[in-house]
Amino acid sequence: VQLQASGGGLVQAGDSLRLSCTDSRPTSRANAMAWFRQASGKEREFVAAFRWSDRSTNYANSVKGRFSISRDNGKNAVYLQMNNLKPEDTAVYYCASGSNLIYSSLSSARAYAYWGRGTLVTVSS
Repeated sequence: VQLQASGGGLVQAGDSLRLSCTDSRPTSRANAMAWFRQASGKEREFVAAFRWSDRSTNYANSVKGRFSISRDNGKNAVYLQMNNLKPEDTAVYYCASGSNLIYSSLSSARAYAYWGRGTLVTVSS
């Protein structure tokens, strides 16, 4: 598995979780990594992205102010700190890695060539 995501679980509304994703490809030339999520019966949607070159970030409106994406400077890894979780955040969360992404493409799933297996986040009310 080249992209390894972890950190999902079952929590209550208002709780926090931290997801991690590591890109273990030895020749990775990724310049951005992102999180997407897919709830049961719904389309996959963008959550957050981080671009290395200018440390720019992009968030879906639904998570702004609650979620924070960050990078481990020594690794090809990103973290998604999720605070004040809501039942509507329940989904399988996927991390993705891409190269040569421009800022305007950070929220597009098509821009990412590599995807990890998802990690399930369940938020109970």
